[in-house]
Amino acid sequence: MIRLFETHKIRKTEELSGKMWDFTPLAPEQPQETQKVLVPGCVETYPGFGNYRGWCAYETAFEAEGNVRLEFKGVSHYAKVYVDEELVAEHYGSYTPFDVVCRNLSAGTHALKVLTDNDFRDEYALDMPNDYMSYGGISRGVALENIGEAYIKYVHATPLGETDGAWLADVEIVCENVTGNACEGSIRLNIADTVVETETKTLLPGETVWELKGVRVPGVKAWSMESPALYQMEAVLVQDGKETDDWIDRIGFRTVRVEGKRVLLNGRPIRIKGFCRHEDHPQYGCALPAQAIAYDLQLIKDMGGNSVRTTHYPNDELFLDLCDEMGILVWEENHARGFGSEQMANPYFEPQCEQVIREMITCHYNHPSIYIWGILNECASESEVGRKCYQAQYELIRSLDTSRPCSSASCKFNKDICQDLPDVCSWNMYPYWYEEKTATQMAGETMRWAEEHGGSGKPFLITEIGAGGIYAFRDQAHDVWSEDLQAEILRKQLTEVAELEDCMGLYIWQFCDVRVSRTWWAIRRPKSRNNKGVVDEYRRPKMAYHVVKEIFGKLPDYWDGETAES
Repeated sequence: MIRLFETHKIRKTEELSGKMWDFTPLAPEQPQETQKVLVPGCVETYPGFGNYRGWCAYETAFEAEGNVRLEFKGVSHYAKVYVDEELVAEHYGSYTPFDVVCRNLSAGTHALKVLTDNDFRDEYALDMPNDYMSYGGISRGVALENIGEAYIKYVHATPLGETDGAWLADVEIVCENVTGNACEGSIRLNIADTVVETETKTLLPGETVWELKGVRVPGVKAWSMESPALYQMEAVLVQDGKETDDWIDRIGFRTVRVEGKRVLLNGRPIRIKGFCRHEDHPQYGCALPAQAIAYDLQLIKDMGGNSVRTTHYPNDELFLDLCDEMGILVWEENHARGFGSEQMANPYFEPQCEQVIREMITCHYNHPSIYIWGILNECASESEVGRKCYQAQYELIRSLDTSRPCSSASCKFNKDICQDLPDVCSWNMYPYWYEEKTATQMAGETMRWAEEHGGSGKPFLITEIGAGGIYAFRDQAHDVWSEDLQAEILRKQLTEVAELEDCMGLYIWQFCDVRVSRTWWAIRRPKSRNNKGVVDEYRRPKMAYHVVKEIFGKLPDYWDGETAES
């Protein structure tokens, strides 16, 4: 399953994932025996491959003729795609989609081979041993599409607000001519039963863009946490009076803006009661099926949570579809965590970060649940090298999307030189756990310091707070790693932060326990897990679950005092 709804009616599509592929490990130390595996999946979840690093081959076949578009939602870390033994695409980036158009295929069966590499290399600047597991393989969906001489590449709709009983939206439509010859075409756009016809344009080889300003859509409801109304948006390419291609997505009509020290959703100040969440599961790795993702979100809602931070990479679009439907706000961030100045000076680093940002925003733009873009978690924001990266990436985000704020989670207390750059000042802190200070002291000191060093008048958000606890370790003395101590610390943290009027909310680190890279902090992470989850890796609730549910349940979702309905 790639999406929760049908994305094409005219364009013939076939999902190549959800099927068995031939898998062959290619690392010299591993016997090169081929086996059947289900795609999507993660190499490290296959029996005997728990710590495998290196190249692998995934192979299948498809029936097609003419122009074909292959879309990959996520391949880790590096992918080489071959059709009939010809290299047709290469892509670096585990968590963002890419596609390739194969032209003029002959009728019949065609071989598809994808080589993947999950090793750590200097040229893979965003992947390193880390406090989470970097899984390998084809970890997200794969689709095959038959296209003509031109196809609709994407449609971006930006809700502007409601006036006179209708919502207004700016719409950008991008069409690509895959041939070497010009042709003509127009677009018929249908948003929530409002139809707009564009002018006919000459479609030269490459991209053609239509920009529709202030499209008026009457009779629709606003998307909100308590009422997440979604509407279909369909674009049809018309050539010589015939419908030749289509593109379908969903839209939620809502606005997000910063006003003083609050972020407003449809003009109302939101209070973030959030969780940081990794895509990680002992059985599935990062390739969680829709049912498992939905269960995670149901647990988050049960605890009174209203937001998820996608640490530390863009998430599967299935997750975003579910958040759209469930009214859960999403902080989505690019793929970069804990890099120092030397690593950020890697010549591959900045181009690869910017590639992730472009692919993330282009693909996920229409999801109403995404209220903020994040970058560069706990990177070298105290250095000039780091500042150049932060500045360039914020500028890129704002060039791609002016409808959402942007931020980055910092831990460089009293050293950060980038607080003037984001729209929201965001900080990770662990009072009572790594620090002896109270949450009141630590947050208060950080807020005052940020105000004096570039963050004056901006919203303040705690993007990580929490403590560790190993499931089923109960201890009357509340010793370290006990569920008892974790619950005690979280109660103090959440209670104290809730009383801070100048803090717009928090994200608990973290939703579930996750596996960490074998060569990173393995000795200091019991069970080779980051054990700060309020549920364990199998989603079994710890004592902290009930503490969070008690406290979050008493806090409204908006700073104007109202609580969103479940």
